[in-house]
Amino acid sequence: MAQSIHEVPSEIRRQLIIRPANFGLYGNISGRIVSILRDLFPRVEVYSIDESFVSFEGIKDREATAREARARILQWTGIPCCVGIGSTKTRSKAASKLAKKVAHGVAELSDLWSQLDSNPVDDVWGVGRRWAAKLGAEGIRTATDLMRADPETLLARYGVTLARTQAELLGMPCSDLIETEPDRQQIVCSMSFGREVVELDDLSQAVATFAVRACEKLRARHLQASGVWVWLNTDPFKEGAKQYHPSKAFNLIAPSSDTREVLTVAQALTRAMYRKGYRNKKAGVGLLDLTHRDAHQYDLFAQINPRSAKLMAVMDAANRKFGHSTMGIASAAWGHRGKPQWSMRQENLSPSYTSRWDQPLRAK
Repeated sequence: MAQSIHEVPSEIRRQLIIRPANFGLYGNISGRIVSILRDLFPRVEVYSIDESFVSFEGIKDREATAREARARILQWTGIPCCVGIGSTKTRSKAASKLAKKVAHGVAELSDLWSQLDSNPVDDVWGVGRRWAAKLGAEGIRTATDLMRADPETLLARYGVTLARTQAELLGMPCSDLIETEPDRQQIVCSMSFGREVVELDDLSQAVATFAVRACEKLRARHLQASGVWVWLNTDPFKEGAKQYHPSKAFNLIAPSSDTREVLTVAQALTRAMYRKGYRNKKAGVGLLDLTHRDAHQYDLFAQINPRSAKLMAVMDAANRKFGHSTMGIASAAWGHRGKPQWSMRQENLSPSYTSRWDQPLRAK
């Protein structure tokens, strides 16, 4: 998992079908699965793109409903999944590991002590390898050992996080479902280039593209940024190549979600960091210190343009209605014929079956 493709031996690579990441497809499928869960369960927390917590409040037959959810997801999206049922998040995570070993894909922790006796402690949600090594030195090697450990000793040596994990394993909930995603503190958009970038114009175009995407995400969440962060990276895996990894941030005079203001700062930072002769492999843009767009702290010398929000709203509405990049910023590769030379190669990209009319799934 997460191994770089260049580290995989060539004799193994020849036996594989290699696909670059298709985040649009993954996000669309994930959204469809969450819609199925919302139809069946009263409360849903989207934990990650491929994992959710649900509540069984008011549901009499939990196993039957879990099997129904699994069957619908498989039939409607083609994605196999499993369901772990427990009285806390940590217990449900432990149950999901057991569910992978049964044919119907649903498991509930009943005889907890015997079921978890063979589970290594680093398999427990929230423990990890670093803590597992320390716990193992103290004789805590399985999930059952962790449950039997002295709570006060765990709290003193490892802090409140591991103490809560132990409490949840014992059936005492320490966190409720988070149904609404909390506001983000920052938004980051970055990419490894398909080819190394040497010229300033190409680098500025890439950074501008990332800034535009980051601002679109910002406005979609009704947020505004108080700072802009830009970084550049050469290829650290390229032996003998000159290395350069600059990073600069700049505070805006007043919080903004206007793409034009962010672009002005991002491109100025790029020009300040650019060094001729370095072969850049990656770049990124971060929007920092995010606040809700209705929270304005006015500045005596900075006037807020009332037309700014209206212009951005028109651009976003046009792109939603007529397709992404219907309206855009010229400096961000908008209207560029063909792919920019810095864009990801993605020769074997899987089709976007569920989100593009020109790439539907074909039944033979």
